[in-house]
Amino acid sequence: MRVGKIPPQVLESCVLPYLGQRRPEVLVHSGLGVDSAVVDLGGELCVLSSDPITGATHNLGWLAVNVSCNDLAANGAEPVGVMVTLLAAERTAEDDLKQIMKDIHRACLELGIEVLGGHTEVTQGLPAPILCMTAVGKAVAGRLVNAMGARVGDDVVLTKAAGLEGTAVLASDFEAELLQHLDPTIVKSAQSFLSRISVVTEGTTAARCGANAMHDVTEGGVLTALYEMAVASQVGVEVWAENIPVLPETVAICDYFGLDPFSLVSSGAMLIAAPSGAALVGELSAQGVPASIIGRVTANGRVLHRRGRQEEIVPAERDELWRVLEARAKRAESEGRA
Repeated sequence: MRVGKIPPQVLESCVLPYLGQRRPEVLVHSGLGVDSAVVDLGGELCVLSSDPITGATHNLGWLAVNVSCNDLAANGAEPVGVMVTLLAAERTAEDDLKQIMKDIHRACLELGIEVLGGHTEVTQGLPAPILCMTAVGKAVAGRLVNAMGARVGDDVVLTKAAGLEGTAVLASDFEAELLQHLDPTIVKSAQSFLSRISVVTEGTTAARCGANAMHDVTEGGVLTALYEMAVASQVGVEVWAENIPVLPETVAICDYFGLDPFSLVSSGAMLIAAPSGAALVGELSAQGVPASIIGRVTANGRVLHRRGRQEEIVPAERDELWRVLEARAKRAESEGRA
């Protein structure tokens, strides 16, 4: 299989049929487009989600905490803590380990959550550390939201912009190369996009305002998130590309690498289906979160209107970030043999 997120058809044939015995305490089970599990512990709801960070090298710990807590936010849950699994490479120095934990600590302080435990080890054969995070949160039953609740007629709202995380990762990991081709202010600004990664505010706000479905936009970008929400909710979507916000820094970096920003990892953006998109955009704006109505929920079909044409919305074969990382790795290997 190719590096990157496992395609939906492979998940449906090789993963999702084998999930053990279903338990009555589990209110939200594993499924395509479902990022968190919800367990009823007798009054309060426990929300759990796990995520690895594999494509970034800078701010690894900070990213892992925020990305995992974003999945909780997509359920309208309040994060409580994280469980950390850190597999260090043999060449990982103690200072590198300390920096990862400092970044985790900083993110936890910003979100007001605790590191609950986990596991750390040095693993043979790894080229770089692998960090996996399990986030634990709590939710009120009446405000529980997930990716499966979108209803025909809902507005589709996107917070912030497409490609935020991918832009920041590329601007950090390929800073020297980009500085040779782009204005330094663009590169510096793109690196700062990491500060916008959390979607906890929009998650809690949207849940309070009666959103029917939420899905944080991660690997595969906006198009994959739209596909996953539509499949999870058994509905269609109709979206207009010109309504999807893309920041100038993302445009510049995607143009340089030849990438589609709609298929670039976009942690920091939340996809929301709500009865009144305008009212929700107003509430989010009052909380300091920019948001746009990008489309609507339909009875069937997944359509993107782009440049005067209609395209079927399908999940990205692989995130655009992986294309760059693999191309640069192959180039470095080739130059090393020359």
